[in-house]
Amino acid sequence: MVKLRLKRCGRKQAVYRIVAIDVRSRREGRDLRKVGFYDPINNQTYLNVPAIFYFLEKGAQPTETVQDILKKAEVFKEFRPNQIKFN
Repeated sequence: MVKLRLKRCGRKQAVYRIVAIDVRSRREGRDLRKVGFYDPINNQTYLNVPAIFYFLEKGAQPTETVQDILKKAEVFKEFRPNQIKFN
């Protein structure tokens, strides 16, 4: 199973990549694809929306934090609600 989750980058300041990663991999493990970037300190977000839609269509599940980031960026407004299934 694939999840969209945060992967920490940066030693002193917390900066995260949003990645598609296998559930069995650890947080800093090898990712399938980088689909975004999130900086909580400067409140900056970059999202590769077509790549995110691709993984969501294939059944990837976003974590709660990633789901909140996607909602704030209004990514789900482009998608019909019955197309995405969350557990």
